Amino acid sequence: MTDNHDAAVDAWFADYDNPQKDLVLAVREVVLGADPRVSETIKWKAPTFMYRGNLASFYPKSKQHASLMFHTGATLPDPTGLLEGEGDTSRVARFLDADDLAAKADALRGLVHAWIEQRG
Repeated sequence: MTDNHDAAVDAWFADYDNPQKDLVLAVREVVLGADPRVSETIKWKAPTFMYRGNLASFYPKSKQHASLMFHTGATLPDPTGLLEGEGDTSRVARFLDADDLAAKADALRGLVHAWIEQRG
């Protein structure tokens, strides 16, 4: 575990009742582990990752997969095509299971690094 975990997010997860809880926790570890400057908090009733602004938030009601919405994902370079969506602003990364996350973890870390680079 990285040291950038937030107690409020830990408490949120303690009460999180969802069949994808373990997968969502694993995605959390990848994002927080990508860079120690990434922090987390609860916003919009969901865990949200931040670095000089809101990076991404979980969609906690998803029960078929883990869903992570990148608030301004349209501005991020996405050479692997991890992000889904067509809108002007946000994009979504979906993870089906632990194997899918393992296959996409490097791309997810790349998005975190691209965000940090954009934010300087």
